[in-house]
Amino acid sequence: MELTGLNRTDSATAGQGYYSAGQSLRLRRLSSRVSNQNATPHFDWGSSREGGEDGNEEEPQNVRELPMPFGLRKAVRQVQQMRIPVASRRMRQSRALKRFSAEAKNALALVTLWRRAIHQIGGHFGGGVQSYFVFLRFLVVLNFLSFLLIAAFVLIPGIVFHSLDLSSSVPQLPNSTNITGKEECMVYDPNPGALTVFYTYFLDLLSGTGFMEYSYMFYGYYNNTLVVANGFSYNIPLAYLLTASFYFIFCFICIIVRMGGVARVAVTTGGGAARSYSMMVFTGWDYGLQGDRATKLKKNNIRYQLQVDLEEERIKLKTQSQTLLQTVGLYSLRAFLNLVVIGLIIGAFFGITLATRYSQETDKTQNGILDLLLEYLPSIVITASNFVVPFLCDQIALLEKHSPSTTIILALLRAVFLRLVSLGVLLATLWLNITCNSKPDECIPCGYNYGQYQCWETRVGQEMYRLALFDFLTTIAVLILVEFPRRMVVDNCSWKLIKWVGRQEFLVPPNVLGLVYAQTVVWTGTLFCPLLPLVNTIKLIIIFYCKKVTLFHNCRPATKTFRSTSSNIVFFLVLMFGWILATTVLIYSIAELHPSFGCGPFRFSSTMWSTIPNSFQGLSNTTQEFLRYVGSQAFSIPLFIFSCVLLCYVAAVASVYGKSVALLRTQLQLEGRDKQFLVKQIEELTQKLGIPKHDRDPMVLSHGGAPWEQQQDGHS
Repeated sequence: MELTGLNRTDSATAGQGYYSAGQSLRLRRLSSRVSNQNATPHFDWGSSREGGEDGNEEEPQNVRELPMPFGLRKAVRQVQQMRIPVASRRMRQSRALKRFSAEAKNALALVTLWRRAIHQIGGHFGGGVQSYFVFLRFLVVLNFLSFLLIAAFVLIPGIVFHSLDLSSSVPQLPNSTNITGKEECMVYDPNPGALTVFYTYFLDLLSGTGFMEYSYMFYGYYNNTLVVANGFSYNIPLAYLLTASFYFIFCFICIIVRMGGVARVAVTTGGGAARSYSMMVFTGWDYGLQGDRATKLKKNNIRYQLQVDLEEERIKLKTQSQTLLQTVGLYSLRAFLNLVVIGLIIGAFFGITLATRYSQETDKTQNGILDLLLEYLPSIVITASNFVVPFLCDQIALLEKHSPSTTIILALLRAVFLRLVSLGVLLATLWLNITCNSKPDECIPCGYNYGQYQCWETRVGQEMYRLALFDFLTTIAVLILVEFPRRMVVDNCSWKLIKWVGRQEFLVPPNVLGLVYAQTVVWTGTLFCPLLPLVNTIKLIIIFYCKKVTLFHNCRPATKTFRSTSSNIVFFLVLMFGWILATTVLIYSIAELHPSFGCGPFRFSSTMWSTIPNSFQGLSNTTQEFLRYVGSQAFSIPLFIFSCVLLCYVAAVASVYGKSVALLRTQLQLEGRDKQFLVKQIEELTQKLGIPKHDRDPMVLSHGGAPWEQQQDGHS
């Protein structure tokens, strides 16, 4: 019976060559025993390794897959090489471009910052913890490139002009500015003074005052001159304003590009619950893990994700089965707890407002330590609020009886709202003091509170500088005073309570939110402290190595992971919220607030934005006509129509792609059902034929014998 089936197969395949790679190896081996004496090697000698120029040729036959002697295989390969067509110029250019692109990517991968360290972190702690360090690296590169932009157009020209004594060549005094009776507003004495003792130098470095106040670090040091020398002109106020604007645009483009790539991955891997389970089972394992500890942790994370999904389904079913009275009671409890959370957040904002007012209005006592604490009082209150209020909100969230994913998302949203809005409250308090909202008489005649702020831009820059520095000092202090001692106690103490507490968990979402908060502070203060991106670059580099050390020596990864960390899209959305807040501060400062008369590049302007129209008058007629045309309706309306058409086209293409993806997913589901049906049919056929389980081969059943219908008829 077996020989008959084999002879049928051999006769059926005569004239077609040898079996393809998809056929059964067992069938090929059995068939070769019977027919190797009579079989004549058949090969398409016209096949070659290269397809035609149009790329529509069929797949070339692989010589290695053919069961032929080595000498014949070598001869076939030589014939193929002889018949390779000459590549066209377009093909050669395409290949060269692809080769250059691949080599460039490899070279770029070799010089990628912290590439080996991040791979090591991912191998020991998985992709969730690795995403934090990848996000940190992105911010380091972003801040460094931003510093290069500011240095090229503001810092280096200022240093060069100051060294060549060109900083006061042509003072800028707009025609629209009337300085009569405002002579007292032009007095600005930062009074750096001589350093008497060393700790005074250290305190000035921490607070941004003293020798730091009147330096390239802050806004007040830059002048408002138009440098003209040997036919070369450079407008420092215009360069300062345009650089700050392009800095925000550059950061926005970087975030959008990075978030687009992350969103693309999220859309590709997104789907329903069934697809989530399939991805978790078949693609959830991280093959870059090293060591038993990392593998056990990954197993626990996968188990926790399954538990979260099952818990969410259980909560949904429980919610659906609740009575009306139980539903009303649950929503009433959630409403009450939300009111408690709102009260905590409002209390934190009220404390920040009081601390800022007290810090700004209290006179200095000439005591270095007390003055430093007074200046850092808003930063201390903000940091304490960002630590205490989210902790209390997390405990309250446990009583709301939400699903695990909803609980985590609520905690993140509350923490983001608190961190970003607390910074907004600080800035709003400063603006109210600067614009004399409570006492309008104090803003006469300068237009701002000159008695308290001789150079209010520098004061705002100092506040942002202290916030960034205090955030860094807090991170280092927690590492040294909390995490290291906790690890030593846990490793050297055998008490059950201490062993139950364990080491510090490395929670990815709070750490990333800390980075977002720090970057928002930098964006907010860059207009008033141009070197703040450089400070933040150095700060993030130090934080990277400190976090790496504490991760490997002091921390253990969290047993409960946040599933969105693998795609990073949530963190980039939060970063975008921080950028929007900083952009709002930039626009308000440029368009509404009156610049200080005694300092800065806009000292004689009504607003910072007035520098743009004043500089416009100094351009050539051709340039003015071109800019007027760009700003006219004749240019803006066609541009708007073209943008709408382009947007509609992109939306249509995205819709088509979405439908194609949906059809492909449906096709995959149907193919899966077809395979299940075929497997069921094979099982039924093998049971009818009486074939043992270990001898069942679907390929033998489909190719080795007669068709299923004939076999079933013969069996019957």
